[in-house]
Amino acid sequence: MEEDQRIREEVAVWKHKIQGRSGLFNRLAKKAQNKFNQVIPEKAHAVITEGIKGMVSATLFGSDFLTKPLAEKPQSLAEKEKLVKERFESYRKTAVLEGAGTGAGGILLGLADFPLLLSIKMKFLFEAASIHGYDVKAYEERIFMLQVFQLAFSSDQHRKTVLHTIENWETSKETLKEIDWRTFQQEYRDYLDIMKMLQLIPGIGAVIGAYANFQLMDQLEETAVNAFRIRWLQEKTID
Repeated sequence: MEEDQRIREEVAVWKHKIQGRSGLFNRLAKKAQNKFNQVIPEKAHAVITEGIKGMVSATLFGSDFLTKPLAEKPQSLAEKEKLVKERFESYRKTAVLEGAGTGAGGILLGLADFPLLLSIKMKFLFEAASIHGYDVKAYEERIFMLQVFQLAFSSDQHRKTVLHTIENWETSKETLKEIDWRTFQQEYRDYLDIMKMLQLIPGIGAVIGAYANFQLMDQLEETAVNAFRIRWLQEKTID
């Protein structure tokens, strides 16, 4: 019971943090990005949406082949989180090296960072879900991973919507059969645009790329840990 209470309190603190307003710089950047999106032709939005949908789908429906089954499955939540943390260190290191390498390579390599980092993030989510005992081949679990992804990389308002979905997953999963790809790509792209544009600047791109990817991976790990904690608490309540 003490462990349950500790988890509930830590999740509550995290939820309070992510539901607060973003900093002034991020809010101004979001407003600027919204205005920019309004002048982009609809056909361009459609092309971008399909491109990101294809990229995410390819990663999402292929990563399970790279997720090796665990020789010995951890039982307690603490054991699962410890193993996730250990595996995460490797993913973060890879992301940092990739960000530094693509950032140092100029515009063309800098653009390659987007799909490479996306693949690393998705692979981590697959492994984290597998460690927590979920069947990553199940369609509903892949949809859940996309919810976690959006919760980590979205605007303040959209984050609240996704959090509500995760908090009510047992009922949400029955109706959530498809992803709103237009919202998905726009939220993710807007979230990354500022730091990824800086990554293309010659001379400082490598440093910014490494730092940005370090921060983005940390944010994904914190989000994933708490999202799986929310599910764990829900399942204990049902039991």
